[in-house]
Amino acid sequence: MKIIGVTGGIGSGKSTVSRTLRDLGAAVIDADVLAKNITGTGGRAFNELVEYFGKDILDDDGELDRSKLASIAFGDKVKLHALNSITHKYIADKIHETVQALSDSDKWDIIVIDAPLPIEKGFMDLADEVWVVTAKRETRIKRVMDRSGFTYEAVSERIDSQLRDEEYLRIADEVVENNGTVEELEQAVVKLFLQKKKELQR
Repeated sequence: MKIIGVTGGIGSGKSTVSRTLRDLGAAVIDADVLAKNITGTGGRAFNELVEYFGKDILDDDGELDRSKLASIAFGDKVKLHALNSITHKYIADKIHETVQALSDSDKWDIIVIDAPLPIEKGFMDLADEVWVVTAKRETRIKRVMDRSGFTYEAVSERIDSQLRDEEYLRIADEVVENNGTVEELEQAVVKLFLQKKKELQR
């Protein structure tokens, strides 16, 4: 069995890479989905977030307003660090639990951990190899603006709050460049996936 960590900054195409790997038969653990679960009402991190950030991050129904929380955290490095400190430990624990369950099921030969931040526990300590998805900054900004309606400045702020390209590339075993079409990206992922499958069969 091989565990592949897929990471990259916002707008890089990381989610498309993971979706393609799922379509090819890999088991995919999406850290963003886990984050939504642990920050929702009753989730492991919910009370800690409200305690730190205050009830302003909740909507009228008492649910976490993720856009409010994001606007607060991404505009302040201290608060972003606090957000990550609160959530990452729970996400890491959940990833470990899920990897163990998938391994025990003996149904999968490739497990993918899809995470925007390559945290030490729950990513780097589990991944046999790391795929970093990259794209030019302006391309990333346009993609996020098109899909979310965020302003240019808001997207730039989010990109700047994440790791620099050099930091992502430093941990990369494979680099997936995504400056072209979705079809070109999918073809590159298929080629790389088939290569990994061959390696497992040797």
